[in-house]
Amino acid sequence: SWFIILTKLWEQQRLLKQAKEAGRDFWTGNSLNDGLQKLSGTGNVFKAMVESGIKASEHADGKLTEHVPVAEWISGKLQQNVDRMTNDLQRGLSFLASVGSTAPFVGLFGTVWGIYHALVSISIAGQASLDKVAGPIGEALIMTALGLAVAVPAVLGFNGLLRVNKSIMERANYFAHDVESALVAGS
Repeated sequence: SWFIILTKLWEQQRLLKQAKEAGRDFWTGNSLNDGLQKLSGTGNVFKAMVESGIKASEHADGKLTEHVPVAEWISGKLQQNVDRMTNDLQRGLSFLASVGSTAPFVGLFGTVWGIYHALVSISIAGQASLDKVAGPIGEALIMTALGLAVAVPAVLGFNGLLRVNKSIMERANYFAHDVESALVAGS
């Protein structure tokens, strides 16, 4: 869980930086190609989106795509980029959600199992004094605490990552729409 949370936080910070750069620098160019040059980094998803849009605007090459209107073709290609970005951002989140929802039950199962064995030991010994009951039951309750210690960070990480993912995807959708408008207008 912690590995996923930390790597996703790093990925989100990288994408937020790229989104900020795209919003700030890209539109100051005189053309889409000029704006494209202002986007840095080899893994820049916003740069890849513009490149895909420019390539899509030149799609009439005598193949099956010539029957598709240019605006629809551009829109589809840009949406593919946004969808790919969404899938990349969502990767690992289902694991966090699963851990967050199942870990307390695994801990509870460990507690029940421990209490059962404690009660069996007590019944074999034939004495139910407080010192015979408290120790084994206290050890069994540690499993519940461990289950919660695993679940709480997973749930908090999932919710936090999901919130930032929505913000990043909102920026990507706005950027894709603006690039589509510029391409269709012939910029």
